[in-house]
Amino acid sequence: MIRIGLTGGIGMGKSTAASLLAEKGIPVVDTDVLAREVVAPGQPALGEILNAFGADVLSSDGTLRREALAAIVFSNDAKRRELEAILHPRIRERWLDFLKRCETEGRAAAFVVIPLLFETGAEKEFDRVVCTSCTPATQMKRLSARGWTEEQSRQRLASQWPTQKKIDHSHSMIWTEVSRDVHGEQWDRVLRRFVVK
Repeated sequence: MIRIGLTGGIGMGKSTAASLLAEKGIPVVDTDVLAREVVAPGQPALGEILNAFGADVLSSDGTLRREALAAIVFSNDAKRRELEAILHPRIRERWLDFLKRCETEGRAAAFVVIPLLFETGAEKEFDRVVCTSCTPATQMKRLSARGWTEEQSRQRLASQWPTQKKIDHSHSMIWTEVSRDVHGEQWDRVLRRFVVK
């Protein structure tokens, strides 16, 4: 089985890419989804986050106030590293389990979407890495559409490698500033190169 990591800057089309791959019948897991699972009520990580960051990051229904936590960690590198130390090992364990299951099922390929793939050294777990990309102007427009201010967007971008550096370290790049059909055609070419023998 070919293990493929999918990365890219924030707002650069990773989620769309993941949905296209799923439509093609290829197993894919998104670590943003896993990150939400590991902080669900009752999960040990949520308790550790409360101990580290205080009760203000917990909503009245017992769920994590993600924006409140983001405001803390994206303005303080030490706090961000503290949060990553709580989350990343748990998230990594889950996507490694996903890859093992796919291999057991005899899948030809499986994808894991990891925004901080290179930053966390996860590339060593993959046979290939693909990076999504678009222009910086489109990226900022997409982040603005999420309701983020320019300052919030820049804080998040500062926590990641520059996009060009991610591209330089990847095996392939997918340009997402195109129609969904053209985006999908790019994946067809990548999959033929990586998967079809």
